[in-house]
Amino acid sequence: MVMGFRTKLLPWSSSAAGAGAQADAMCDAAAAVVAARQGMETPLTAVAEAFEELARGMEADGGEIRLAPFGDTCALVSVLFNSLGIAFKFAESEYVTKVNDLIGASKEYATLNDILDKDVEHDCVKKQGSHSRNLRRVRLGLGLIKALFEQFLATEGSLYDAATTAYGQVCAPFHSWAIRKAVGAGMYTLPTREQLILRLNETDSSVQKEMRRYIDASSPIIEYIDSLFLSRNIVLDW
Repeated sequence: MVMGFRTKLLPWSSSAAGAGAQADAMCDAAAAVVAARQGMETPLTAVAEAFEELARGMEADGGEIRLAPFGDTCALVSVLFNSLGIAFKFAESEYVTKVNDLIGASKEYATLNDILDKDVEHDCVKKQGSHSRNLRRVRLGLGLIKALFEQFLATEGSLYDAATTAYGQVCAPFHSWAIRKAVGAGMYTLPTREQLILRLNETDSSVQKEMRRYIDASSPIIEYIDSLFLSRNIVLDW
């Protein structure tokens, strides 16, 4: 369940205009979820806490993930993509569209498992626009942020190096040459490590703690999503 936090814009929101543009790109449901959390002191804390809550819910539901809280939680991650600037606009735009679809689907389907069951039945798991395909894309978005945080914490190098490695691991294998080239060029517009920490309203020490919280909390969620496909003999090469 999403808590009712304050909704005023904080320093980590790029600007009132930017927030408005982001809200326009999102459906009302997703925008409402993000707005509900934007009063938190830091976006990273809000996201980490939401994934910890989702993981606890998965345990309480016997290992299944309910679609409604999953969509609400994933909507928050768009704020992290936004903090990375123009370089990750390609990921933010696609990610937000897919999350919107899953939030809408939660009115019809109770769990992620239900989505896969229905799409397998209709032989449309990989079909453009299917809920299962959108779930796969959202999972890649979660994994991209996780990999970026892992790289960020593993070295003292630039954010460029961390993001380039993360993209190469998670998304590049599924992108065309043209997209990979465009992404590579966009990476040069990334903020510095210090600028990212400032945008996230964190300190050197707190950013490490909160990034680790996200990594730890999102890992079982990502693994569960992968298992939904693999248990149905659907290879994750798309």
